[in-house]
Amino acid sequence: MKKRILSAIVMTVVFIPILLIGGKPFIALMCLIAGLGLYELLETAKTKNNFPIFMKIISYLILLFICTRNINSFDFNFTLDYKNVSLVIFLLLLPLVFYDDNKKYNITDGLFLIGAVLFLGFSFNLLIITRNYDLYKIIYLLLISIITDTFALITGKLVGRHKLCPNISPNKTIEGLIGGTAMGVIVGASFYHVFINSSASLSILVIVTILLSIVGQLGDLVFSMIKRYYNKKDFSDLIPGHGGILDRFDSLIFIALAFILVAGIL
Repeated sequence: MKKRILSAIVMTVVFIPILLIGGKPFIALMCLIAGLGLYELLETAKTKNNFPIFMKIISYLILLFICTRNINSFDFNFTLDYKNVSLVIFLLLLPLVFYDDNKKYNITDGLFLIGAVLFLGFSFNLLIITRNYDLYKIIYLLLISIITDTFALITGKLVGRHKLCPNISPNKTIEGLIGGTAMGVIVGASFYHVFINSSASLSILVIVTILLSIVGQLGDLVFSMIKRYYNKKDFSDLIPGHGGILDRFDSLIFIALAFILVAGIL
């Protein structure tokens, strides 16, 4: 527990000033975190997918390319560039022909890399764009993620009795989900109402925040399922007491992806 608390303090001290500064420091941090996330996915998948070093390098370069698309825009518009997607598919699937060896690089490997690169690239690009547009909106998303995770853990330990998804994450409980969602909504919606838009409909704001909180917890379970599939407890031991980068950013990634679906409602 001491390691967990100390790591949380260090992460907070490093992350908050960069978040407040924004601009290039925040972009660099998001690209670094995305790269570490991809590294963790590739290392986690080693038992079933041992990717060639050249394809790993290509994947990192593509990830950096996607993360830095439209980062100079201050408009809150999210669009999908099919040219970028086509480039990713070509670069990660066409090498199958040149390797001509399923043991070195096969279609499963290629599709895994496409999914990982697009998933992480789009997610962290969204976080960068959201920060460029409005500091308070990304704080809103961070609060939902952090408060929900924290109180889901606390509530689960104190009163958790009914398992949520025991085959995926044995420690998560229905009580934890309810407690985490309740506190995430109270803190998140209150912050949005006070600092972002006091004229927003409270009922819609609460509903949207509930959805984001629940999606974040479901995202946590998705990442837990990935670890289960590859027989891993954590994605890495990069952050003492917490695990890896993806163990900390799993819910925020899904919250960011869900936010673009509902941002126009608020």
